[in-house]
Amino acid sequence: MKRNLTALVFFILLVACGGTDTRVDSNVEVPVSVEDISLKPIEEFVVTTGTVNATQEALLKSESAGFYRLAVNPGTSPTYELGDFIKKDQVIIYLDNPERENEIKIESHRLNLENTKHDLEKQKSLYEKGGVTLTELKNAERQYVDAKYNYDNALIQLDKLKITAPFDGIIVDIPYHTRGVKVPTNSDMVHIMNYSKLNMEVNLPGKLLGEVQVGQPVKAMNYTMLDKVLSGIITQVSPTLDPDTRTFKAKVDIDNPDWLLRPGMFVKAEITTARKDSAIVISKDIILTRRNLKRVFVVSRGMAREKTITTGLENPDETEVTQGLEAGERLVVKGFETLRNGSKVKITR
Repeated sequence: MKRNLTALVFFILLVACGGTDTRVDSNVEVPVSVEDISLKPIEEFVVTTGTVNATQEALLKSESAGFYRLAVNPGTSPTYELGDFIKKDQVIIYLDNPERENEIKIESHRLNLENTKHDLEKQKSLYEKGGVTLTELKNAERQYVDAKYNYDNALIQLDKLKITAPFDGIIVDIPYHTRGVKVPTNSDMVHIMNYSKLNMEVNLPGKLLGEVQVGQPVKAMNYTMLDKVLSGIITQVSPTLDPDTRTFKAKVDIDNPDWLLRPGMFVKAEITTARKDSAIVISKDIILTRRNLKRVFVVSRGMAREKTITTGLENPDETEVTQGLEAGERLVVKGFETLRNGSKVKITR
């Protein structure tokens, strides 16, 4: 019993004298990285996705039967092929049909137009001199007008023997036809798209109705090339919600001057709903939430100072600080996790 008591006293004395060192050195400096707070812009945006489509697209069909002949591309010499650029009104395909050309009688209509025009000018001259009646002049005018209609109609019929581009664009499909084979009416001839501008329809959650508006800027990018950001704009917004999905539709136009995005691509879009050009902006990752209050640390005189902040605009990465911080303060961006108000720090940057 006496031996046990002696051991207990010895243990108490050992602890009291620091035999087991459990003290924390209050002079330890916590290494932190800081950055000087400065004013910069911030955008609040909504992220959505959708499939882009060409603003101009045409599947051209044959309007008249004819013998198939693919035109020569004046820019590259060989005949047109997939991926070729085409200018408006350039001929892509000829449908040769001598029989149809004879039926149209283009030269006959042209000569008749010239004759009626000459007769009309003659009748006008005679009418001014009193040589013909007003009825005779009007009959000459009617004959000229009829001849003009017939000639123009003949030109329209001839144009049906050619497949021409309705706008500047790219050939995305040419169904194969053997040269010289007669192609019937209403056959698929060529598919053209112009996607220097794109449009996209997106579905947005109902809570954003009223926040997303026509005219707001949009940043668009494909997931395979996120470094290529294109500019767009909201052009239309539906005022109602879909009762099944509780979403509303919005339409976006996207500038694609270098033809980077292609129709059918799945695209990420950031719709800017608010912006400030000058604000205190910090990373959301460094904000600590305690007792429903948002806090960060700044460094002052070698010590960490805890600041309670109020935030404003925000996006997935950053947030605006409307109260609690001032430009020029040194904000702790690394090493803040273990800090306490008043902790000594060592700036490592």
